[in-house]
Amino acid sequence: MSRPLPPPLVRRLVTVPAVLVALPVLAATLPVWLVLAAAASPFLPGRWRPLRLMWFAIVWLACEWVALVALGWLWLRAGFGRRLAEPPWQAAHLRLLAWILDRLYATARRTFRLRIVGYGPGVPLPRDRPLLVLSRHAGPGDSLLLVRALVNLARLRPRVVLKDTLQLDPTIDVLLNRLPSRFITPRPGVAEDVEAAIAELAAGAGPGDAVVIFPEGGNFSESRRLRAIERLRSRGHADEAAKAERMRNVLAPKPGGTLAAMAAAPTADVVLVAHEGLEDLSALADLWRGLPMDDVVEARWWHLPSAELPRGRDVDSQVDWLFDWWGLLDSWIAERRGAVGHAPMRPSGPPGAGPPA
Repeated sequence: MSRPLPPPLVRRLVTVPAVLVALPVLAATLPVWLVLAAAASPFLPGRWRPLRLMWFAIVWLACEWVALVALGWLWLRAGFGRRLAEPPWQAAHLRLLAWILDRLYATARRTFRLRIVGYGPGVPLPRDRPLLVLSRHAGPGDSLLLVRALVNLARLRPRVVLKDTLQLDPTIDVLLNRLPSRFITPRPGVAEDVEAAIAELAAGAGPGDAVVIFPEGGNFSESRRLRAIERLRSRGHADEAAKAERMRNVLAPKPGGTLAAMAAAPTADVVLVAHEGLEDLSALADLWRGLPMDDVVEARWWHLPSAELPRGRDVDSQVDWLFDWWGLLDSWIAERRGAVGHAPMRPSGPPGAGPPA
């Protein structure tokens, strides 16, 4: 069970100075770290893995440093924080978010020599109504790529549902708490609170807003997949458990938050996003042993107009709709993994559903 985080003021008194001090300290000791990283590189998998990770860490810290200074300046300019909720200051924070995401994206592509395909909607998404973006989840990288695509490519305003522990990163903590976001605590006994928070976020969405939800509720792993199946079976959801067993690359979606968002935003379209290539980054330790390098990261988007959504149907039909679409995401991932040789292709697909042409 997750422990509650310290209050905002307490944690920021620790995390903000830590980041502001870390960059100068790293810069002052950089020659030592470069020698150690170069010496270790021949003995570790991947070409120059320690050096490439070190460079990305430096850029990340530099972005944090600039962002925290900018956030402090915006707070002062907005009347010591009194006007931060007004549109001009919200727009300024979105521009800062776009800048951070672009810097990290460009650095990751060059440093790790990644070829990123399809991480954008491909066609213009509507801006005259809110969007509910339902994405497969497999690590921190997919969140950054998805939000960047929404902000920088689709020119939408993201309203993101995140785990509360991400607030331990001071830039995420300060910046996203000033924008429409919800930090949730995914632990037993708080499902109704989580659904209420998602519904509130979706209800406030208007034209040009994109509510980002990860229906799986956590990063993919085989052990989590098996636990999700067993949980469905123990609660008497035999049909959903059977569908989840056929999905090998995704977790069974938790429908509560998605259905609450659809009910709270009755005019919203839905966008579903699947990706392949970031599966090995479900924990910080994976950044060392599993970070994709010289590889392809691929994504696929499906846009469903509001009129095609199962609103007005009974709950079971809506749950079936979500599970069937999640099966399609699973099939697409299996096909892509087979195409690039990451895993054997597994034929599957939900009955009576298919992506639009």
